[in-house]
Amino acid sequence: MRAAIYFTPPADAPLTHLAAAWLGRDAFAPAAAPAPLRAPEPWLAPLVAEPARYGFHATMKAPFRLADGMSADALDAALADFCAERAAPTIRSLALRRISGFFALVPDQAEPELDALAAQTVRRFEPFRASLSPAEFARRKPESLSERQRAHLAEWGYPYVFEAFRFHMTLTGRVPDEAAPAVEAVLLARFEPVLGRPLPVDGLALFREDAPGAPFTVQSRHPLRIEL
Repeated sequence: MRAAIYFTPPADAPLTHLAAAWLGRDAFAPAAAPAPLRAPEPWLAPLVAEPARYGFHATMKAPFRLADGMSADALDAALADFCAERAAPTIRSLALRRISGFFALVPDQAEPELDALAAQTVRRFEPFRASLSPAEFARRKPESLSERQRAHLAEWGYPYVFEAFRFHMTLTGRVPDEAAPAVEAVLLARFEPVLGRPLPVDGLALFREDAPGAPFTVQSRHPLRIEL
């Protein structure tokens, strides 16, 4: 199996329902659950296949194999402790953006507390991560990365950490330039209820991939501390 630590809203949150309807699956549901909730327009289906497999999320610690001697239960317990010790940041305004060809929900402005939480997550759970195999390293196409990103990949198993991190909740795969305006229009209409509004980053979830290529599902979600 592979594990990942992601932010995703609670199972009953309006954004979770919007995203599940868009992607055609809900990562909180069992992997064997039948039928999508409500798939997007048929012409959009190929564009959501990859983000649907991963489930609606923002990456905090990218997918990794467990190191020798580590277990999913130990990781889960460590995540619960980690979340109990940290305050929940809030994204002040959620926006739709196209990033490197794909569409995602992102903060409309810089959120330093969120970036700090992501960096802490990467460092805290590094002991649970097995080193990348040569094949896993190669799949990240290191030749296409900057020198700094290649160094992150070698040290942390993922190139987009620390100064390279950008919080995003992926909604599509890469969209051809000629199709981008039409896809953006559909997304703006679908996600209008949450755009321009705050989003509490109020918990972190342990996702798991039980076999190569299987859909990622939520094993558990732990609340971050809410400061009154």
